[in-house]
Amino acid sequence: MKRWLRVLLVAVVLVLAAGAALVWMQRPVEVDVVELRHAPLVRTLQFAARVETLSRVDVGSTVTGRVEKVLVREGESVREGGLLVELESAELRATLAQAQASRAQAQARLAGLRSTGRGSAQAAVTQAQAALDAAQSEFARVQQLVAQGFLSASRLDEARRARDVAAAQLATARTQVQAVGEAGTEVAQAQAQLSLAQASIDAAQARLAQTRLRAPADAVVLARAVEPGQIVQPGKALLTLALDGPTRLSAQVDERFLDQLALGQPASVLADAYPGRRFAARVLSISPAVDPQRGAIEVTFALQGEAPAFLREDMTLSIEVETGRRNRALVLPIAALIRTADVNIARVRVIEDGRIEERDVGLGLRTLGAAEVRLGLEEGDEVVLDMRLPLGQRVRARVVEPDLHGASAAAGAGNGAAQLTNMMGR
Repeated sequence: MKRWLRVLLVAVVLVLAAGAALVWMQRPVEVDVVELRHAPLVRTLQFAARVETLSRVDVGSTVTGRVEKVLVREGESVREGGLLVELESAELRATLAQAQASRAQAQARLAGLRSTGRGSAQAAVTQAQAALDAAQSEFARVQQLVAQGFLSASRLDEARRARDVAAAQLATARTQVQAVGEAGTEVAQAQAQLSLAQASIDAAQARLAQTRLRAPADAVVLARAVEPGQIVQPGKALLTLALDGPTRLSAQVDERFLDQLALGQPASVLADAYPGRRFAARVLSISPAVDPQRGAIEVTFALQGEAPAFLREDMTLSIEVETGRRNRALVLPIAALIRTADVNIARVRVIEDGRIEERDVGLGLRTLGAAEVRLGLEEGDEVVLDMRLPLGQRVRARVVEPDLHGASAAAGAGNGAAQLTNMMGR
C-alpha cells in the first residue's frame, strides 16, 4: 500500500512539473520593437570637391625677346588691359620711327603734287601754248615770204620744225597736268607710297605692342614663370591667370550614386581649412560622360550668393548634397526590414494579438539607416527587431529607440574623404 502511494505521488509530481513546463514555454517572450511614427527623413551624399574658376589662361609672348620688367606677383589681382610683362623694345621703336619718317616724306610729296606741282604744270602748259602760237605765226609768215620768193625753202623747213617742237612741248605740259591731277599717275604713286609707309607704321606698332603683355580680362595671377633678363620665345607660358567669373566647385562622384543626383539639388559646403564656416551651393551640371578609368562622373556646383573671401583656387572642400527629403514620413530602421526580390517591397515582423506575424510593406525614400514606409503599416504599429524568434511566438513588446543612422559608405571616386551619409530629422 505504501509503494502504491509513492508511485501515485511521483506521478502527481511529474504531471505538475509537465504542466509548469508547458506554462513556462507558453509565457510571452519580451522582445525589442520600434513603434512606427512620423518623422522627417533626409538623404544626402557627401564627397570631396575642389574650387575652380570658370577658365584659366596661360599668357605668353608672341615674339622672341628679353624681359625688361615683370609687373605682377602670384596671387595679385589684375584688371583687363593691365600691363603684366614688358620686353625690351629699343629696336622696334627705331623701326617705328623710321616708318613714321617715311610716312611724313610721302605726305609731303603728295601735298607738293597737289599744290605747287599742279601750279607749275599749269604754268608750263601756258608757256608751251604761247610758244606754239608764236611758232605757228612764224611758220605762216615764212610760208608767205617763201611763196613771194623772198626766203628760201630751207627757211620754211626750219619754221615747220619749230612749230612741231612747240606742239610737242604743249602736249607734254598737258600730260604733266593730268599726271598731277587727283586721278593722275604721279598722285596715285605718291598715295601708294603713303599707304606703304602707313602699313609699315601699323606693322611696327603691332610688333611693339607684342612686347607689352597685358591681361585679357579681370583675373588673378596663379603662377609666374618669368623673371627680368630672361629670354622668352613664342609658345612658352609666362603667367597663368584665373579669369574672374562665377566660382564653380567640381567633384568626382562614383557612378553608383548617379541615380540620386539631379540638377538644382541644394548642397552644404565646408572648407577643410575653415571647418566652422559652412556655405550653400546647388548642383549646376552633371557630366554626360563617365570616366571609364575611375568609374566616376564630374558634378559641378554653383554657389548660392557671394563666394566666401577665404576660397582659393584648387582648395579642397567637403560637399553634402541633399538628394531626397520627406518632411513627414513613416520611418523604420533598415535593420527591421527583410529583403525581397522587389527592391520597393520588403517584409517586416509585427506584433498582432500578442504574437509575431509577417507583413509586406511598400517602401519609398531610403537611406543607409532608415526607410520610408508607403504601404502596409500605420503609425503606432510595433515592428519587431529580433529576427530569430519563430512566427506565432507569443511576445511582450519592449519599445526601444530606433537606430536610424546607417554606417557610412564611399560616394566619391578615389577619395577616402568622400562618404555617403544619411540623416534623420536634420
